Amino acid sequence: MSIDDDDVRLRPVVDDDLEAFLAYEHDEEAVRRSGFTPRPREAFMTHWRERVLGDDTVLVRTVTVAGEVAGSVVAWWDGDRRFIGYWLGRAYWGRGIGSRALTLFLECEKNRPLYADPFDGNTGSVRLLEKLGFLRTGIVRHGEDEHVLLVLS
Repeated sequence: MSIDDDDVRLRPVVDDDLEAFLAYEHDEEAVRRSGFTPRPREAFMTHWRERVLGDDTVLVRTVTVAGEVAGSVVAWWDGDRRFIGYWLGRAYWGRGIGSRALTLFLECEKNRPLYADPFDGNTGSVRLLEKLGFLRTGIVRHGEDEHVLLVLS
C-alpha cells in the first residue's frame, strides 16, 4: 500500500492506544532490532500512565496512518538532556512513515539540542535519525548493549 504524507498524522495519546503500543513492543523482530527487553503488561501500563502520560515535561504523540495506530514518538528529559524516541509497529517499517512522523514531531518539539540513542544494531533507526539531521557523537552503553548517541542541534 502506498503511503501519502497526508496519511501520516500525530495526535495526543489516548488510553486505548496503549494496547497497540504494548503489542508493538513485544514483537520479536522489534525486540531484536531495538535491543530492548519488553516489559510485562502491568509494568508497561504503569510506565506509560505514570512516567510518560503523567509527566508534564514529556511530549508524546500517537502516530497514525490512515487513522490506524502505527506507533508513538516521545521526548523526555534525562538530567539536562532532552531525548527523543519512537516505536512503530512492524507493518509500518520501511515505508517512509517514520521519516514523516519524526518530521512532524520535530516541528512540535522545539528543544535543542535533542538527543537520541538507538541500539547500535538498529541501523534503520540510526539512518533515519541521520537523515533528519542528527549527528553521531559517540557510543553509550545501556547494560551490555552499545547504543549510538546522536544529537540534533
